[in-house]
Amino acid sequence: MKLLVGLGNPGREYESTPHNVGFKVIDELAQRLGFSTAQTKFQSEFFRQGSGDDALMLMKPQTYMNRSGFAVSECLRFYKLNPEDVVVISDDLDLPPGRARTREGGGHGGHNGLRSIIEQLGTDAFRRVRIGIGRPAQKEQVTGYVLGNWTGEGAELGHKTVLRVADFLEKYAKNSRWSSTSLSVLPPKKKPRLPSPASEPEEAGTLPPS
Repeated sequence: MKLLVGLGNPGREYESTPHNVGFKVIDELAQRLGFSTAQTKFQSEFFRQGSGDDALMLMKPQTYMNRSGFAVSECLRFYKLNPEDVVVISDDLDLPPGRARTREGGGHGGHNGLRSIIEQLGTDAFRRVRIGIGRPAQKEQVTGYVLGNWTGEGAELGHKTVLRVADFLEKYAKNSRWSSTSLSVLPPKKKPRLPSPASEPEEAGTLPPS
């Protein structure tokens, strides 16, 4: 039994914000995997497919970001799930747009949604996928950035990364194979070409030896 949780904020005003990339991944997976319409359950939009140990559940907490842990913990108690059965998908300011990382366990890194989940579960032993959104130049711009409409190249890279993460989680849902890895939609950096060795040029105005 697996629970995939995408973090975000409810409401149309937040749909296109960097903070809601977790919701975007859940929407993509629900469409790909043929889930029916979401239920309102566990203070969330909740999807369930299969039964018993083969069940796959998708969740978009509707509690607002800083109370995400209440929705997740309620679901875990109801189904008697272990934290290790949970994957949480969130945005990450410290990764650039176009990159994502998967891992098992770890701290919240200042993310209020992850902080809430750790507090309510009493452990950080759940899997997570962090999707890069980049960080604004000034610290005081962070709130406006994560809750503002995402546009331009960053938004385009973010959308491609959502699809890449959905690829990874779709495979995980089908074969239960997890790996801590980096995911990227950015082209690899080209190594600078070093000049080929050559003889030193002769000084101007001199004649070669006779």
